[in-house]
This record gives sequence, structure tokens and C-alpha cells, in this order.
Amino acid sequence: MSPIPRRILVTGGAGFIGIHTVQRLSADGFALLVIDDLRHGCGEPLPAGVDLETVDLTNPASASVVTRFRPHVILHLAAQGGVSRSVRDPAGDAMVNVVATVGLLRASVDADCRRFIFASSGGAIYGHAPHLPTPERTTPAPLSPYGAAKLAAEGYLGMFSRSFGLSTLALRYSNVYGPYQDGTGEAGVVAITCDRLLSGRPPEIRGDGQQTRDFVFVGDVADANVNALKSRAIGAINIGTGVATSVRTIVDELTMLAAYQGPPSFVEGRPGEVRDTALEIARAAKLLNWTARTPVRDGLAQTFRSFQERAGRAAAPATRGPAAAEAREGHGSRAGSE
Repeated sequence: MSPIPRRILVTGGAGFIGIHTVQRLSADGFALLVIDDLRHGCGEPLPAGVDLETVDLTNPASASVVTRFRPHVILHLAAQGGVSRSVRDPAGDAMVNVVATVGLLRASVDADCRRFIFASSGGAIYGHAPHLPTPERTTPAPLSPYGAAKLAAEGYLGMFSRSFGLSTLALRYSNVYGPYQDGTGEAGVVAITCDRLLSGRPPEIRGDGQQTRDFVFVGDVADANVNALKSRAIGAINIGTGVATSVRTIVDELTMLAAYQGPPSFVEGRPGEVRDTALEIARAAKLLNWTARTPVRDGLAQTFRSFQERAGRAAAPATRGPAAAEAREGHGSRAGSE
């Protein structure tokens, strides 16, 4: 493959991780096409000149979008991302995270695509890992349908590599957080806590709060995605910090940033969630020339400021007049609903 591919197709490019990645790729001058059904759009506009195809990847018609664009590389970020949702609806989770991925792999071969990079999950695939930080050689043992679906999709990546010569790489993300993440859903303690604090509600902790996660800032993850697109690395690579941080520590830090005085509320933990996670990242440093650069405290401060700014914009009176209406329509047509 060419050392610097130029035509990049990004699925889920209007979403949380997608928008940060697309912004970087656009600034670097890549020719980009985003596929997104906008059900989970982050609300930020795509950069100027980046085309958007609004299509559901579970629809077989999405294959024609791929074959028309003929990308050099596909970065597959679109997913059903909730562990709890996968427990409630394993078949629906598999349809999005496995079946749609297989269809996209087939379309990539038909389009003569050279490389396929898949957003997997180091937080969910390993299960109760025997070692922390967990290396990629650890035998996966997922505890949720979400983790099982990501593992199954990785199996298909390997098969397409062996059978069709497609260069494939799975990036096993740890717990990604940062600006533009959805704070109203079920996943992402940082975003959910920011949303609750800014609306005057007490922060909520599931379980005892001593469970740990490897929290990695979204800007660092976007850098890893870009480096992966330019690399020849194959197989699976962990993307995290190697550091385990307790949920209670995260909530306490955000509470201080918000100057919130009350105690958190505790609720029952969710089924299918792993108790402790941290990812070994030596392989990413070696093969992608990448390490996470943002300390958790700095990342939390950036994230909270972003949520504050968004809350301020949402609370501001709407500007009247045709120009304002036109600007709002242009924003919505690019990035989907808030």
C-alpha cells in the first residue's frame, strides 16, 4: 500500500470520536467522506469540504457509497456503543457491531480498498483480565454482548486479511472521554457527570465507585487514529494510558471543577461491566509511534470547560433574523441533531 493514503472513508465521522478525528484529517489535507446515520451525531459541524452520506450501515445500500468513493483506507468508528444496551438487546447490538461491519468489509474489498481500521474495545474484550495493565496477547473473555460483538468483528477482520489480502487493524480503545461526548446517555461517566453537575443534579456513581478504568482523552485517541491510517501495523493494538483511575476519583475531580458542594448519589452497578481495566500500550508506542499525552486532570478540565460552553450556548437567547436561521440550518445539515 502507499505509505500515505489520501482518500479516507470514516464511518461514524459525525459522532464523538469521529468529529475529533475528521477535524485532524481535514487539517492534514486528506480527501474525506463521512458515513453517518446521525442518530448519535455529536452536534458539531463537519469541517468545510468534508462530504457526508447520511446512511445506516445495516442497510445493504450503504455498500454502493463505498464502491463509488473507492477509498484507500476505511476507518470504521460507527458502532452501538453501550454495554447496558447490548445486554438488553444482544441481537440488535450484533446487527450493528458485527453484521454491519462484515458488510463494510465486503464492500471495502469490492472497492479495492487497501486498508481497514476498526474501532474495537480494550475495556470490554478482555473481561476479568489476569494482569493489569493488560497486553494484547491476553486471551479475550468478554462479559457483555458488546464485548463479544467486538471480538467477533475482529475475527472477521482476520479472515478478510487472510482470504482477500486486506490490511486490517483493530484499535482496542480503553474508556474514551472528552468534549462533545453525549452526557445524556448510558455510557461515559465523565460526560454523564458533567451533564448532571451543570444541570444542578448530584453526580451519580454506579456501584461503590472504587472500580477502575483506563481513561484516555479523545484528542489523544484521534491522534492514534491518524497514526494508524498512516501505518502498516496489523492485528490488534491497545489505545489507552496504562493507568487505572477509580470512578470515584473522576467524579470527585469533576465535582471540584464545578464547585458543587453536595455528595454524590450511589446506584446499583450495571450488568456486563468489568470491575477493573487498564491497557498495556507498549505496542502502540512501537508500531504507531503513539502514546497518550493528556493527563487525566488536564483532560477533565478541558472536557468540563467544553460542557460549560455548550450549556452557555444552549441557554443563550436565539438570534433572530434570516441569517441566523440559515446558519442554524447549515449546522444541522452537516452534523445532525444536538
